[in-house]
Amino acid sequence: MVKIGVIMLISWNTTWVCNLRCRHCYRDAGKKAKDELSTSEGKLLLEEIGGSGFKRIVFSGGEPLLRKDIYELVRYAKDLGLDSVFGTNGTLISPEVARMLKLAGATRIGISLDSLRENIHDDFRQVKGAYRKAISGMKSCKMVGLEFQIHTTVMEFNYDEIEEISNFSERIGAEAYHIFFLIPTGRARDYQYSKRGVQQWAKMYESLLQRILIKQKEIDIELKPTCAPQFVRQALQMNIPIRFKKGCLAGISYCCILPNGDVHPCPYLPINAGNIREKGFKEIWEEADILLKLRSRNYKGKCGRCDYKESCGGCRARAYFYSEDYMGEDPFCLYNG
Repeated sequence: MVKIGVIMLISWNTTWVCNLRCRHCYRDAGKKAKDELSTSEGKLLLEEIGGSGFKRIVFSGGEPLLRKDIYELVRYAKDLGLDSVFGTNGTLISPEVARMLKLAGATRIGISLDSLRENIHDDFRQVKGAYRKAISGMKSCKMVGLEFQIHTTVMEFNYDEIEEISNFSERIGAEAYHIFFLIPTGRARDYQYSKRGVQQWAKMYESLLQRILIKQKEIDIELKPTCAPQFVRQALQMNIPIRFKKGCLAGISYCCILPNGDVHPCPYLPINAGNIREKGFKEIWEEADILLKLRSRNYKGKCGRCDYKESCGGCRARAYFYSEDYMGEDPFCLYNG
């Protein structure tokens, strides 16, 4: 049994089906695949997740609200003592859907918003009206007393908007604002979001992390960079208290289940640790080679020498994309201590 001193979190991509066609989708979502886990398989998975020490599950996709048995699965997770949260585009959340989610046992809904400029968000999500429907989804959650948070993926077009979206998140009643730093996987591999090189983006990311930490001192809701573990190091350097004590959690206290039952260390690190139809999830989680290597923290390059190796760890998915070595150094880190 793996003993971890933090809350263990799992993300289940419940379906490949989606009503949007987002340009950066890490799962290349769209149509349903024939081999998606059934309701009974999903319930067995939830039992094994609970029995493996996990406390929180993220229902995501694709678009999880397009899965017909989603409320049944959330109720089952609740009965098992799992805290159920969602990652959704928010466009399908009417007041009635929000009420049903709350009754089923969902505790918080993460809704994507990539710009406060309606046309920019809609273009990125490739469906006209996506912006207004996402905002409506937030208001529906607020109406029924269901906690929600806002998610933004950092792109060149919204790099200067992050503080403004932070303010908006607080005004509309979000509990938190999570800022995702793009990993080129899925459709994002082919989407040319920037002509800037790695070093230029590394400087921009470092600067943005500082901006986020400074903004956190000015705002009451939680701001959290995701896929940017260097924020833990920066918080320590800037003497800014944060509740997050570990950067990259991939394979350590976090993993991802694909719609067909494949287990990946995180949604952005496309290496299969095993399939739950062939081995039980608990066995995969405790014995898969890639997960054991990630827990060893025997990183290479400057990540292996770093003073903040234990607290940051570098982004394993980004290391893999740029070097094809998930234990390699994170090229978006500027620290050389």
